[in-house]
Amino acid sequence: MENIKGKVIVITGASRGIGRANAIYLSNLGAKVVIGDLLGDRLETVKDEIRSNKNNVIAKTTDVTKRTDIEELVSLAVEHFGRVDVLISCAGVIPQSYLYKNEYEDWENAIDVNIKGILYGIGAVLPIMHKQETGHIINISSIGAYNVGPGGAVYSATKHAVRAITEGLRQEEAEVGKNVRVMSVSPGSIDTEFTHSIKDKEIRAQFDKLSEDAIEPESVARIIAFAINEEKDVGLNEVIIRPSNQVL
Repeated sequence: MENIKGKVIVITGASRGIGRANAIYLSNLGAKVVIGDLLGDRLETVKDEIRSNKNNVIAKTTDVTKRTDIEELVSLAVEHFGRVDVLISCAGVIPQSYLYKNEYEDWENAIDVNIKGILYGIGAVLPIMHKQETGHIINISSIGAYNVGPGGAVYSATKHAVRAITEGLRQEEAEVGKNVRVMSVSPGSIDTEFTHSIKDKEIRAQFDKLSEDAIEPESVARIIAFAINEEKDVGLNEVIIRPSNQVL
């Protein structure tokens, strides 16, 4: 993992789950991590854990639904480390409810976090990466981008959007030729707190059953580290990662 050492990596949604796992794993490989999350207290805990291992980290409370918050997080990376090599957009929500229940607030929040949050991240780092003529943008999508189930229409729609945005960006960057690699990662059942916010008891029970065979978020971090470590002319563009016995 020699190519990861010294890289400046910005991570959103870093206080827990996949974001936290990436922050700790990549910092242990020698990356300088700049982490953001809406949950400031938990973010500080992650920062302290990384610092206890004598690794480089900067943390800032960040709401990805606010464009200025993400811009400030990225600016912090440039201010302290002089560049941004990788952006990993991990912030996300998982609205699960039947459409007839009209959970309007959940729908709007999902669009703001899962779609706008991805776009704001891209907008913040891309000019910097073009100037550097190198960079790597990694967006966390979901197995929900491939499979749609009852109650998951809005969530799957947002994750379909993440896949579409990421693939469109990949094509554009390949054409521009600024050496910006682009990747989408679609996790299946991962052992995180991600599903704890599901309000519908019936749907929550289904996810809890699926979670019995969930794999650790560090599994996702290892895949992402592998992609980052590759030479800059190698693009690993799309990955699905799930338990080996997960059917859908």
